[in-house]
This record gives sequence, structure tokens and C-alpha cells, in this order.
Amino acid sequence: MTGLESTLSPRRPLVLAPLIVAAGAAATLAGAWFFQLVIGLAPCPLCLEQRLPYYAAVPLGLAVALVARQGHAGLARLGLVLLGLLMLVGFGLALYHAGVEWHWWQGPTACSGGAPATSGNLLQELQQARVVRCDEAPWRFLGLSLAGWNVLIAATLALVAAWGLRRR
Repeated sequence: MTGLESTLSPRRPLVLAPLIVAAGAAATLAGAWFFQLVIGLAPCPLCLEQRLPYYAAVPLGLAVALVARQGHAGLARLGLVLLGLLMLVGFGLALYHAGVEWHWWQGPTACSGGAPATSGNLLQELQQARVVRCDEAPWRFLGLSLAGWNVLIAATLALVAAWGLRRR
């Protein structure tokens, strides 16, 4: 078994789990940017907030894996706890947003897109501005919106972080 294979072995969850969380967070962000930049789905303010835990999880997950690889188990466990908490925050944000989309509860009253760049005629630009609402899901797959899928992703990544904390 090579050094990399032994590092990534399922018997080394302290190293593997933060790498999985970092990769999952990076893939989730890539998906969000794909839907925004390629598909053209403008994110609402709640969508943008949901990205924050993932932005933190990518570098933290890589750092935790490195610390674990170097044999600092206690520090790596603390990092995995932080990763798990980040993903639980992401889970909560996504669940809140999905609930707003399903009208289970009221969302923020000022849930609209950012102010447009002005070219001189602000009134005309404001009238033509497309408002991105937090309580409308512009896309669904298998009945779930992007926020709904984010609930599942964040929960899974939190479970991966918890798995990484298990003793050998």
C-alpha cells in the first residue's frame, strides 16, 4: 500500500473525513456558481448566505486533513467538530430557506436582489430590475429546490464530519 493509499484508507477517518467535507463543499459551491453563471439563476440573499459555511469549510477541511496527516489527532478532532458545526449551520440556513420557499414560515421582508448599477436613469433601471425573491424556487429537481438539495448536502457533510471523529 502506498503512502497516499494508507492516508486515504477507510481506517484513517480522521484524515479522510475532512477531505470529503472539503471536496463536497467545493463541489456544492461549484454547483451554485454553475447555476448562477451558466444557467442564469440569480441567487437571492438567502442563497448567498447558504454559501458562507461552504466557503469556510473548503480551506478548513484541507487544513484539518493536513493536521491529521501530521499526527495531531487532538487538533484534527477539534477541526472536525468545527467542520461539523459549520455544516450544521449550513443545514439550518438551507432548511430555513426551503421552508420559506414552501411557505411554511415567513421569510425576510426585504428579500430582493441587489441594487443595479446605474447609468444615469435610476428610475428606469429600478423599474426594469428583476427582483430575486427568496420565497419562490425558480428550479426544482425531484420536487426539491436548490435550497432543499442543500439541506441534504449539508446534513450529509455533517455526518461525514461526525464519522471522522470515530475512534479506530
